[in-house]
Amino acid sequence: MDISLLFRIAAIGILVAVLYQVLVRAGREDQAMMTTLAGLIIVLTMVIKEISELFNTVKTIFNL
Repeated sequence: MDISLLFRIAAIGILVAVLYQVLVRAGREDQAMMTTLAGLIIVLTMVIKEISELFNTVKTIFNL
C-alpha cells in the first residue's frame, strides 16, 4: 500500500466536506447528500482495489 492512497482519500474527504457545507448553506440538501454518496463510492472503489490486491498476495504466499 502506498502512502499516496491515504493522501488521495483525505483529499477526497476534505473536498466532499467543503462541497457538502456549501450546498447545505445554499439550501440544496439533496445535492449535498448525493455529493457525499458519490465521495463515499469513489473511496470505496479505491479501497476495494487495494483489498483485492491483498487477497491475491495472500493467495500467492500460501499457494492457495
